This record gives sequence, structure tokens and C-alpha cells, in this order.
Amino acid sequence: MAKVSVNKHQPVYQMPTNPAAVRTKKYALATKKYVTLAMRYFFKTQLKWGLIPLALILINAVLNLTGVYPNLWIYITAIIGSILYVLFWLIQFTGITQLAQYKPMFEKFQYEIDNRQILMKLNMKEGSVIKWEQILESYKDKDAYVLVISKGQFIHLPFTIFNSEHDIKVFERILKQKEQLKA
Repeated sequence: MAKVSVNKHQPVYQMPTNPAAVRTKKYALATKKYVTLAMRYFFKTQLKWGLIPLALILINAVLNLTGVYPNLWIYITAIIGSILYVLFWLIQFTGITQLAQYKPMFEKFQYEIDNRQILMKLNMKEGSVIKWEQILESYKDKDAYVLVISKGQFIHLPFTIFNSEHDIKVFERILKQKEQLKA
């Protein structure tokens, strides 16, 4: 960070900016939107594990129909286990919104996006930098871009926070250059 002297007794740090960066309006991710995004990503990434209870139910159905091993407990166990697994993650993602250490995820940020990084500015003096290498995947929703950092961390950029249609196009071009968004 560059040191900008406002007062000789109190140094002030300013985040470096790029004049060609796409700048957005201030935006805070709503907690309900976060839980929705997290659960959607959870279902997308965990879909393959849903085959285990399905396979158990199908194998049990075949065993029941052939009379080899008739039972009902596998149906109940597979369904209850699946429901409990989903509820566990729903509680985890909902709990994140309540914990003090995750409160910064839900503060209002202004974003400056360029080819090098995503600069999340809390104000003119404080902020955070996210390198493009940290983004696992990106996708375009019906009303926003979502950048996935990890299973429970997202950057949600609604179209409404961009200052112009040109900024949206520039941002989309950056995503395509970084191979984050499919053409």
C-alpha cells in the first residue's frame, strides 16, 4: 500500500488503484442471498454423492423384489441420512452469517476490477485484494455474476452495481480472458 501523508502525526494508507479498472457502486451481500448461493453451489458440487443413497434404495428394492433380503430400514436410513446431510450444510452456511469473524463478508464494498486483481474497497483507506488465481470458477446468473473463491466464499456482483453497460461488457471480457467465464 502506498503511504499518503495527510497529517504528519498520523500516516494514512491508501489502496493502489488502476485508472483502467472497472469500478462499481458500493454493495453488500445479503445474508439470505449468501445462504442461497452457498446451497446452490453445494448441490452443484455434491450431486455425485446423491447417487449413494439412490444406489442403496435401488439395491434394496431389487433385494426386496427377489425376496433375498426383505427390509425397510434402508429406505428410511437413506432418506433420513440425506436430509440430515443437507440440513447440516444449511446450518453451517446459515451459521456463517451470524459469526463475528465472517461479518466482513457482508459489509458494503466497492469493487475495482482489472486484469491483475479484484480490489474490494471498504472505504478509501481500507480494502482487500483478491488475485484471479484465487477464483475457482465464475458463472453468470440471471441478475449477477458470481465468483466462487471456496465452498463458502463468493463474490456476488449484481448487474445493478455496475455504473454502465460498458463496464459490464469490460468485466465480462476480463472474465473470458481469465478463462473464468465460458464464451
